[in-house]
Amino acid sequence: MSATLCSFALRRSTSGALRAAHRHFSTSASRDASWGFIGLGAMGYPMAKNLRAKIPEGDSLTIYDVNTSSMDKLSSEASSKNLHIAKSPREVAEKSDNIISALPEPQHVKSVFNDILASSLPKPLSERSRLFIDCSTIDPITSREVAKKVKDHGDADFVDAPMSGGTVGADAGTLTFMVGADNELMARIEPILMMMGKKVWHMGVQGTGLSGKLANNYALAINNIAAAEAFNLGIRWGINAKALADLLNSATGKSWPSEVNPPVPGVKENSPSSRDYQGGFGVSLMKKDLKLAITAADEAGAKLVLAEVARSVYEETEKEHKGKDFSVVYRWLGGKE
Repeated sequence: MSATLCSFALRRSTSGALRAAHRHFSTSASRDASWGFIGLGAMGYPMAKNLRAKIPEGDSLTIYDVNTSSMDKLSSEASSKNLHIAKSPREVAEKSDNIISALPEPQHVKSVFNDILASSLPKPLSERSRLFIDCSTIDPITSREVAKKVKDHGDADFVDAPMSGGTVGADAGTLTFMVGADNELMARIEPILMMMGKKVWHMGVQGTGLSGKLANNYALAINNIAAAEAFNLGIRWGINAKALADLLNSATGKSWPSEVNPPVPGVKENSPSSRDYQGGFGVSLMKKDLKLAITAADEAGAKLVLAEVARSVYEETEKEHKGKDFSVVYRWLGGKE
């Protein structure tokens, strides 16, 4: 775990709202903090909503997404006079000191920061420097390229903080973040992320948060296929699905896909498989993360024996079951439902 919340001083307003006591003011004048959020997709929307709910009422939050209806919806739900809709990522950066982004692909991250860094930014409003926290799951190479551009631009830091927990965790504010950043930034980063999650792991320097996320999701991709195959095998041998789940989850075959997100309908109530594989972590997203992990492994010279087989499985599964949770691999295998 990174530096604890105790390292970040806090203050409370007279109404009891949580406020940051230790602002890095560029002048002696006191002012409220300014926040920014870019990317209001399936993960970003609930993250931004939780952030607005937990920052002090007097702090401002400026948001941007290419989908204007998402911004309008958040503005109406937040019902705060201090939530502002921006016309571009650049406007978010101009009006904010701490900017969080949650974007789909590497090209979207590049595009956003090309817009932000098109010219010199004004001085931060209430901090000594701007902090960009990118929660997108992209390849470490792209992240390091963007971080260098931000650093060369001056007076700002860019860190990677991909998350785990899915849309359920984003809604509940229980996400786990894996952070790539210099040690001295963690006291500032952790309290921000804890407003949207429950765990923050410092993996090392910039870029390592993504490396940790991709390593985790590579293991998840393989475990999901293994769990689906094991259930399919056991059920075809005549074993009851729930009995098999009890065995696997009390023995050495236990994994997140067997216990938390079982691929067989009816094994666990409200799991995606029990809802016709709706919701959860889409098979397209798993295919994307697997591809990113393979690319990063090639860069590092790491041998991945099962990678190409797994990629083929998810590609074929996506063709037949696009939009479904990645546990739908069980259905692609022809598993009994």
